[in-house]
Amino acid sequence: MPLILPSGFPAISTLAAENIPLALTDGKEATGHGTPIRIAVLNLMPQKIETETDIVRMLSYSALTIDLKWMKLRSHVATHVPPGHMDRYYEFADILMTQPLDGLIVTGAPVETMAYEAVDYWTELTGILDWARTHVRSTLYLCWGAMAALYHYYAIPKHLLPTKRFGVFDTMPSSGGLPIFRGMDDVFRMPNSRHTEISSADVEATPGIDVIAHSPEAGVSIVASSHGHEFYVLGHLEYPVWTLGNEYHRDLGKRDDVDIPQHYYPNDNPACQPQATWRSAATLFYNNWVQYYVAPAASVRMWYRSHRLRGRCRIYRGGALRGPCGCRQLGRGHCRPVSLCPCLWCQGVRDA
Repeated sequence: MPLILPSGFPAISTLAAENIPLALTDGKEATGHGTPIRIAVLNLMPQKIETETDIVRMLSYSALTIDLKWMKLRSHVATHVPPGHMDRYYEFADILMTQPLDGLIVTGAPVETMAYEAVDYWTELTGILDWARTHVRSTLYLCWGAMAALYHYYAIPKHLLPTKRFGVFDTMPSSGGLPIFRGMDDVFRMPNSRHTEISSADVEATPGIDVIAHSPEAGVSIVASSHGHEFYVLGHLEYPVWTLGNEYHRDLGKRDDVDIPQHYYPNDNPACQPQATWRSAATLFYNNWVQYYVAPAASVRMWYRSHRLRGRCRIYRGGALRGPCGCRQLGRGHCRPVSLCPCLWCQGVRDA
């Protein structure tokens, strides 16, 4: 479905080369798809364009129309982007905060070994965090962004690791019944790349939040508020297959606290080509977040009405075809398993 981006946005051509076409670029073709879901991204990473592409790649699989807005800070100047990129594609946070938004994504930042209060944009960031609690339906915090939000909201400290938590780790939902995990396996894999962690004991002792996914090796993986308004993801489901390898070769010989990423290269051999073993989990996680936590019910109903055909799945018309879920019951009111079919009929939300 359509994803609204500024004309000329770098991610458009990058994803087209990956055979991921984006249906529209400037919003002019959005007519007929209903009111778009408006999601802002506070991109704190220095490699802005790479992070933009990662986020767009994840959201491009959504069945709903999403209007992405890119947020920048007044208290920090980006230096790792081409001249004019921030002025052309980003808006200041205080301006976007005056506009209606449905969701917010806050990325990580390479400042995790610093005290939070020592980060030059900490005051502005905490203002955005406070605003998000009352102005968006759900916020997705990633890596350092997750730790910073947990510290600001609940005073949960971070703890420095002796070596970097680096690799792709088995991760288990604490409750598979949560909509955010709908369709995901009992064990999914998630990349991690961080020098700090939070304690599960600190989370468990804090009312209002819960550890909803953990890893035997990586520890606390995803924390959520009890009402689903905030998700704190300590890993990087959005990473493409090459990012951990790029980070490893970047730091090789320059740092003594970074080892070969675990469970990433076949046989832990950097000469071998890594494989993305987390892509389907990442796609489902971001789709579920948008559909069940960010999107207003009216958007879901409009999408369903525009895509059904005589009570059948309009994407895979009739029971003779198999959808990606492999179900032969298409057109009979429900599709099992529902997890992999993007059709909202098959998702069983026709009465949403």
